[in-house]
Amino acid sequence: MERDTVWDAMAAAYESARGDLADRLMAALEAAQAEGGDIRGMQSAALLVVAGEATGRPWEDRLIDLRVDDDPDPVGELKRLLTLHRAYEHMNAGDKAIETGDVAGARREYGAAERLAPGNLEMSYWHAVALANAGEVEASLGVFERVFAAGSNWATLTPRLVQVHLLEVSPADLDRILARAR
Repeated sequence: MERDTVWDAMAAAYESARGDLADRLMAALEAAQAEGGDIRGMQSAALLVVAGEATGRPWEDRLIDLRVDDDPDPVGELKRLLTLHRAYEHMNAGDKAIETGDVAGARREYGAAERLAPGNLEMSYWHAVALANAGEVEASLGVFERVFAAGSNWATLTPRLVQVHLLEVSPADLDRILARAR
């Protein structure tokens, strides 16, 4: 470490941070960097959080597994990736809500994902797809329109989803959706 104060700063930040384990670990990494961090400079950062009890399915036991290598601001990039990871967790919860017919719950989860990653068009796009699949085509139109305005490839992708049954709407509703791209 660059200074002998790094460890104490990490411990204090960890102990005083709010949130789950990942939040507390991020606070410790940020405190370490603020104190000078590694004497060799900034280069990489990682965050691994596993379940308290192993299930025998390692892919389920790794709750968060993020790593940044060879970056000028690895702790900052790791924090961004953690936020993106959490947004995808909300998106997955939205997908599960749609599967159970909980459209209101899905809207809450997709909304949370979009607030965490407002510049990520994928979050909005799959939100719109899920709404349309749940029979909420009218509610999906404005979301599709915003996504299509940001990039024409999203409109190209949409009919392809119908072909592989990832978007299940009538031909008339597909036309309504694609009209938002024009």
